[in-house]
Amino acid sequence: MTLTANWSYPTTIRFGAGRIQELGAACAAAGMTRPLLITDRGLAALPVTETALAVMQAAGLGRALFAEVDPNPTEANLAAGIAAYTAGGHDGVIAFGGGSGLDLAKTVAFMCGQDRPVWDYEDIGDWWTRADASAIAPIIAVPTTAGTGSEVGRATVLTNSETHMKKIIFHPKMLPAQVICDPELTVGMPPAITAGTGMDAFAHCLEAYCSPHYHPMSQGIALEGMRLVKEYLPRAFADGTDIEARAQMMAAAAMGATAFQKGLGAIHAISHPVGAIYNTHHGTTNAAVMTQVLAFNRPEIETRIAAAAAYLGIDGGFDGFVAYVTGLIAGLGIPSSLSGLGISDPDIDELTRLALTDPSCGGNPVALTEANLKPLIAACFEG
Repeated sequence: MTLTANWSYPTTIRFGAGRIQELGAACAAAGMTRPLLITDRGLAALPVTETALAVMQAAGLGRALFAEVDPNPTEANLAAGIAAYTAGGHDGVIAFGGGSGLDLAKTVAFMCGQDRPVWDYEDIGDWWTRADASAIAPIIAVPTTAGTGSEVGRATVLTNSETHMKKIIFHPKMLPAQVICDPELTVGMPPAITAGTGMDAFAHCLEAYCSPHYHPMSQGIALEGMRLVKEYLPRAFADGTDIEARAQMMAAAAMGATAFQKGLGAIHAISHPVGAIYNTHHGTTNAAVMTQVLAFNRPEIETRIAAAAAYLGIDGGFDGFVAYVTGLIAGLGIPSSLSGLGISDPDIDELTRLALTDPSCGGNPVALTEANLKPLIAACFEG
């Protein structure tokens, strides 16, 4: 099978090895002549970023770069990015990197022409209609990890540095106009990042699949996304140069982000505040709480998970699925509890309060309350 294709769902996607060379053509298609490439600090000095900048320069687009992006981006990063965008007279954004870089870049493109605080556009009701859609800059997304799927999303995650709350900012026009999914850009990911980002993709698919909301299309995408992770994440982890595995994981990441239109749940509701307060890697945090959340939700999802296990070729129904997930996490070198991530003396009360305000709560199969969420979070630290 040739893993190269042009897709139009959920947006225009140029998928395949070496397609970063089409960055100039993607910019032209999106109407950009002076783009700003936004990525995170760690990626800025690596060869993959230089490759992208060189392609931009060869296409006559300059090589403007902004990289003041933290692992959990904040409103301070956003303000700096908007200042750089405005000062450079840019007309579009190239979102380049993992979830942090992609999310911050998309938020810069969204906010560069707005006149209200970013928190006024949180994903609540119709708050997105407050934005001036005509002032949103075009976005091209180029993921360099296979996990978050932000390249095909209409929302971003931004951490409020004062409250330590992660907020989802939403607008339909934050969906990138063009996406380049080039698995060669992920070859340099170290095994720990391959594992964490891959488990983020798996968590997106798993929680979307378990969500009680009605969305058959997302349900099917989530199920197949889990299969791709099962088949190819161990291969990508064992051999980072396995291009087939890298490509299939990049597809799985995009599928997870497409599927979770159906909803997320307690995995993300817990992971978001933990990451905001303790600065843990998001996908790794998802993995560390996954089996505890599965056990918590068992009364509502046992039959559904048994069906997924059968599709994935896992024996033993629900228990077999949990055993598989436990083995996968261990095989990737990820701790099975939050205490294993180096968090000591956690504030369970504060984490519970923040988790209950997270939009992901609404997609959990078992309704989350302070009474049941607090012991669940405590269990996530115990393993």
